[in-house]
Amino acid sequence: MTDQQLITAALLAQKNAYVPYSKFPVGAAVLTKSGKVFTGCNVENASYGSTTCAERTAIAKAVSEGEREFSAIAIVCGSGEYCSPCGSCRQIITEFGEDIRVLMANKDGEYREKLSAELLPGFFKL
Repeated sequence: MTDQQLITAALLAQKNAYVPYSKFPVGAAVLTKSGKVFTGCNVENASYGSTTCAERTAIAKAVSEGEREFSAIAIVCGSGEYCSPCGSCRQIITEFGEDIRVLMANKDGEYREKLSAELLPGFFKL
C-alpha cells in the first residue's frame, strides 16, 4: 500500500467523525505489518474526557482483531494544517513500535512524515 492510499483511507474515515462540539473531524488509518488497514475517526462526547481520538480508534480496532505490529499510520484533519497526533495518541502509537511511520496529512492529502519515537522523545515504557 502506498502512502497516498493510506492517507485516502484516513480521509474516508474522517467523513464518519462524530464532532458536534469541536467541529474538528479527524480520520486515521493504520497499516499493519501483515498488510491490513484499520481506520478510525474521532468520536466526541459531552463529557470531553470520554472523547476518543481517531488514532486510538484505528489502533484499538486493529488490536481487537489480533494485530499488534504496525508499519505506518496516517492522520488527517479538516484544516490546511498537517494533523499531528496528541500526546496520548503519541504514547499509544509508540507503545506498538518506535519505528512506526506517522504520516501527518492535511485536507488536501499533502503530508509530513516522522517516526513515532521522533514525535515522543523519552516516551514511557516498562
